[in-house]
Amino acid sequence: MDVLTKLDILAGAAKFDVSCSSSGVARKNQGGTGNAKLFGICHTWSADGRCISLLKVLLSNDCVYDCCYCVSRRSNNIPRASFTSRELADLTLQFYRRNYIEGLFLSSAVEKSPDHTMEKIIQVLTLLRKEYEFHGYIHVKVIPGADPSLINRAGMLCDRMSVNIEQPTEHSLRLLAPQKSLPILYASMQQLKDQILLYKDDRRHFHRTPRFVPGGQSTQMIVGASQDNDLTILHTTQALYKNFGLKRVYFSAYVPVNQDSNLPALTSVPPLLREHRLYQSDWLLRFYHFKAEELVDANHANLETEIDPKSAWALRHPEYFPLEINRASYEELLRVPGIGTKSAWRIINQRRVVAISADQLKKLGVVFKRAQYFVTCKGIYPGNMPYNPAAIRRLMLPKPSFTQMSLF
Repeated sequence: MDVLTKLDILAGAAKFDVSCSSSGVARKNQGGTGNAKLFGICHTWSADGRCISLLKVLLSNDCVYDCCYCVSRRSNNIPRASFTSRELADLTLQFYRRNYIEGLFLSSAVEKSPDHTMEKIIQVLTLLRKEYEFHGYIHVKVIPGADPSLINRAGMLCDRMSVNIEQPTEHSLRLLAPQKSLPILYASMQQLKDQILLYKDDRRHFHRTPRFVPGGQSTQMIVGASQDNDLTILHTTQALYKNFGLKRVYFSAYVPVNQDSNLPALTSVPPLLREHRLYQSDWLLRFYHFKAEELVDANHANLETEIDPKSAWALRHPEYFPLEINRASYEELLRVPGIGTKSAWRIINQRRVVAISADQLKKLGVVFKRAQYFVTCKGIYPGNMPYNPAAIRRLMLPKPSFTQMSLF
């Protein structure tokens, strides 16, 4: 099998892993090839508006595991392929020199054993960093259960690592991926956290201490493959941030690729809107000082699909609103729909000079069409109706599309 055929098979198998996060590192180029910039490398838009690309590929899809949700599961009758370490290193460098990519996201199925697969990944990294002197961004997926010394060696050669837990509970993971276990996954996460903190502490005293996974670690959860509700998913997400210091938790809407009694039907649609709401909730957990139990609870175990999580929380808690914009604290402002982290600081800085009116809110970056129902400015309620959560909910619901109106 030639290299391009392998690339077609293994790049297609890698598209289901969405945990290819931005780098967050500035690896110095000392005469070699490539750079790892602060804006990060991934299939997304960078902070300065540029579209960034990377080679996202599996080292092998010849897996010994039989995970129900995975297209590369052992029982599937699909074309199998594996790169040699030299083939993948050469391919990465050739793509970079042709300006096709700016970095590498390297994952792999478990070929023979976790240790064997991790050793092959290290061989690729060693060729790129040592022999080819490639200083571009590299994100590596950890193979859970691999020897800690192998994970440590890989961490010295890459910029970011991810340990994908896939499911939020041990029960769901055992049901869909019987060869995997959350304690084993958590052990790899804990090792990465400890080593990252250790090397950071050493660099405070010894400037030449090498960097260990300078971009931190991330993970991925598959949404919709199991029966777990959003309450369970967000509680697990919150615990991951707290216990392991993750940079990001990524959510991947399950795409039906396998027929199994424990999975949704092949005709089911990926829950993309649910994935979007989970990302919005993740943002609230990380930057808006929300707790998982505030966004979802036993009575509201799943996020609303028609209204964003922040607006849904505000409508369920009318006792906090309307909020006087000129007296509210920064934390209280963050709870108002339509007010973000930057606009909240602008409000605080502006009102030190002069009291803020409703007309000024738009100039400060506030999304006024949402915020108007939850604030007062100089004691005046800017909403075009009395404060009524039920009525506000009706106004905030998405309008029917042209197609729906035509059918009606």
